[in-house]
Amino acid sequence: MTISITPSAQQRMRQFLAQAPSAAGVRFGVRRTGCSGFAYVVDLAEQVGEDDQAFEIDGVPVIVDTKSLPLVEGTEIDFQRQGLNASFVFRNPNATGECGCGESFTVS
Repeated sequence: MTISITPSAQQRMRQFLAQAPSAAGVRFGVRRTGCSGFAYVVDLAEQVGEDDQAFEIDGVPVIVDTKSLPLVEGTEIDFQRQGLNASFVFRNPNATGECGCGESFTVS
């Protein structure tokens, strides 16, 4: 697995995990939605399911479901603040297009 997490994203994920000590880690994956087909999911994982793969990336436990793995392989996860807005930003080499709002992506 070659997902990478920038220092700012690591810090944000550690803050989430500190607020939920019972969480198994940070869930990262995709779901079908949006104008382009897929949207990223970043959430706390309460447990590791049968269809999940668990990784430790720079000290952050990350859980990815097996269906999402090929779609997120090689992705860099960043966390950026712009004015009052703050969000995770994804640089995914598998994405061949994004919708105009940047909320969803497509792969060929």
